[in-house]
Amino acid sequence: MESRNPVIRRYADFQKPGSVLGNNQGRYDGNVITSTPVDETTQTFPGRTPAKPGERVVTMDDVVMKSFAMLALLLVGAFVGWNAPGLAIIAAIAGLVLGLVNTFKKNVSPVLVVAYALLQGVFVGGISYIYQNLVVADGTNIVGNTIMCTMVAFGTMLFLFKSGIIKVDAKFTRMMMVAMVSYLVIAVISIIASFMGVGGGWGFYGVGGIGILLALFGVGLASFSLMLDFQSIRQAISMGLPEKESWRLAFGLTVTLVWLYLEMLRLFAILAGRRE
Repeated sequence: MESRNPVIRRYADFQKPGSVLGNNQGRYDGNVITSTPVDETTQTFPGRTPAKPGERVVTMDDVVMKSFAMLALLLVGAFVGWNAPGLAIIAAIAGLVLGLVNTFKKNVSPVLVVAYALLQGVFVGGISYIYQNLVVADGTNIVGNTIMCTMVAFGTMLFLFKSGIIKVDAKFTRMMMVAMVSYLVIAVISIIASFMGVGGGWGFYGVGGIGILLALFGVGLASFSLMLDFQSIRQAISMGLPEKESWRLAFGLTVTLVWLYLEMLRLFAILAGRRE
């Protein structure tokens, strides 16, 4: 089973035998591709090769700028979705299709990545409006709380990654994949249960303390998934992949951030509902 995040999915393949670079493959050194030998532990993106001589390679600045661009487009879409929440369902379906296309497309398409960010923004804005104004009745600003906590979670995970307190190795990746698959199974069963009236339409998430624990697990899982995105970015830069791959990396990071935001939003909605 694979993660829905394209970068995480590829990073999982890093751990497979035979996914290392050959001894004479190019390596990133500043903005120049050299032919120095690569350590046997170096891992690569399946189907991705280092930039050709003279071709611009991806840098951290590229990934950061593309990520900021994606988030800006996400906010634009969110503004539209907040003011037209009825578009949320359409945007969700279209975003899912584009997400799959961007995930499996061999050559990254900046246009499709940008379109995905806009559509996801519309969905996030619409669902946020629904939660804030139709689900929560006590006036709690769950959207503001969600945005703030998402930023805190991102900063915390980045610190833990950069400091080396948590190391993203093969064991960590396997544990994350098992946890993701398990959570996906629970989520699907919960959706089915919600149609049967379980948890007042919330499924398992509306069943007392169990719902809160599940929501907390989802938040934790999405947060730690950021670690895999950070490692993917580090690997891409160290390998000297072409600059265009920065769009794919920014796309993967956006997918995880949206997932984290939605998990946070659900958690705050559940907590607000219990206070009513």
